[in-house]
Amino acid sequence: MSFLAIDIGNTRLKWSQYSEPRPGAKLLAHGAEFLENIDKLADGPWSALSTPTHMLGCIVAGDAVKRRVHEQMEIWDVAPQWVVSSAAEAGLVNGYDHPTRLGADRWVAMIGARHRMLARGPARPMVVVMVGTAVTVEAIDAEGKFLGGLILPGHGIMLRALESGTAGLHVPTGEVREFPTNTSDALTSGGTYAIAGAVERMVQHVRMHCGAEPVCTMTGGAGWKMAPSMSVAFELVDNLIFDGLLEMAKLRFAA
Repeated sequence: MSFLAIDIGNTRLKWSQYSEPRPGAKLLAHGAEFLENIDKLADGPWSALSTPTHMLGCIVAGDAVKRRVHEQMEIWDVAPQWVVSSAAEAGLVNGYDHPTRLGADRWVAMIGARHRMLARGPARPMVVVMVGTAVTVEAIDAEGKFLGGLILPGHGIMLRALESGTAGLHVPTGEVREFPTNTSDALTSGGTYAIAGAVERMVQHVRMHCGAEPVCTMTGGAGWKMAPSMSVAFELVDNLIFDGLLEMAKLRFAA
């Protein structure tokens, strides 16, 4: 028995194969490909994998990319399953106005973050941050209800928007400074502090709403860029979506 977890974002496909569909299962293999290289998976890294018994994936990139992944999975006899956000799953209650419209990556990451927190101690409110092509900042109360979240552009989108809408800003990425004195540093610092400020504001909202200090968990391919500039205490977690997929798989594929 083995379990294949797939996380497809706006830029890359990440995958991990585990010995079983449950948290704590042994990691057998893992990898990542840019979306333009998906069509090389079956003849490349996936050709060396044993046939997975179960597969569960999280995708935000759209149906065209999903079809390409399905074509690559034809080397195995396994039925692909993809997460769709629901009203409740794995101990998390979805407070979105239309629960199924919540991005699957956001839903899975929150499930992973909450179970990670519960494995370490008592339940507390949470702020869950994903920093990638876009940035999301989610609020969860101590009972496990998703209260709502923020979406804002990631660093790259911010810079491209400024370059396309403002003359003279075609400059290389700079450094984060408290007091930027050149345009490159001003652009990089502005984007970084915008994200940090959104996280800080959500932490304030959760603190006031729940009457307790929230646990702040950050993930995403660009999370490491934000780490030095954060003004609130947080934990940086590499594979939060895989943590969530394992929790969901435990319930969906229980023997």
